[in-house]
Amino acid sequence: MEARIAAIYRHPVKGFTPERLSGADLVAGACFPCDRLYAVENGPSGFDPAAPAHISKMKFTVLAKFPAVARARTAYDEASSLLTASAEGQPDFAGDLRTGAGRAGLEAWLSGLLGEELSGPLRVIEGPGAYRFMDSRSGYVSIVNLASVRDLEARLGRPLDPLRFRANLYVEGWPAWVENDWTGRTLKLGEATTEVLKPIVRCAAIHVDPVTAERDIELVKALFDNYGHMFCGIYLNVTQGGRVAEGDEAALELISSDDWRRP
Repeated sequence: MEARIAAIYRHPVKGFTPERLSGADLVAGACFPCDRLYAVENGPSGFDPAAPAHISKMKFTVLAKFPAVARARTAYDEASSLLTASAEGQPDFAGDLRTGAGRAGLEAWLSGLLGEELSGPLRVIEGPGAYRFMDSRSGYVSIVNLASVRDLEARLGRPLDPLRFRANLYVEGWPAWVENDWTGRTLKLGEATTEVLKPIVRCAAIHVDPVTAERDIELVKALFDNYGHMFCGIYLNVTQGGRVAEGDEAALELISSDDWRRP
C-alpha cells in the first residue's frame, strides 16, 4: 500500500490548539513553519532571547502540566500576528502578539483560565529568528504513523484521538510501528527530502484528551506495558526543502531491493 500524508498541523503557541493546513513549505534545516513560534512562561523560565537555547517544556503552560490548556481554542493569523482564543466560561480574546498590549492581554486571559494552578506570573515569549520552542533539541518536524495509533487503540480497547500526539504530519499506509527502526533513513515527503532523526519519546501530555481537557488515559505506561517502549512518532530533519500537501506520498528510500523495512 502506498503511504500518503493524511493530515498536516501546526501549533503556533506551544501547548495550544493544533491548526490544520492543506500544505506547507518545508525549508532545509528549519523547523516546521509557524510551529511553536510562541510559548507562555509559567514563572521565569531562564530563557534568554539574545542567546536562545533549548529549555524544558515544563517551564511553560503545556498539557503535560496543565490539562486545562486544552479547554482553550486558539487560532493564529500569521500575516497579522493576531491570536484569537475562546473557552467555556471565559470572555473571548483577540490580540496582536507582536505588541506588548496583545501579549499582556493573552497573559491575563490565560491567568483567568488556569487560575490557582499557576506557579508564577505568565509571560508570552517569541522564538527569536529561527528558534522554536520544540520539545526536542533536534526535532524539527514531527510525524505520526496512524496505523501505530490504531494498534495502540486496539490494545487498549478504546478510541484515541491522534491529535493527542501533536505532530506536524500524520501518515496513512505504513505498517504499525515500522517507523521506530528508521533512524538515519531518508524519507521523501511530497517535494521535500528528510532524514529520520529518532523516535519521539512520549510524556504525560498525551494523557490529556484534546477535546475534553481531561487526563483520562496513562498512555506512556500503556506504551511501555504493551510494547516495551514509550515511542509514538518520529522526528525529522529537512535536508532538501519543498512543498508538502495532504495526499502527497510519504516514501522511505530503499537500501536494497529486499529491504524488509520498506513500508
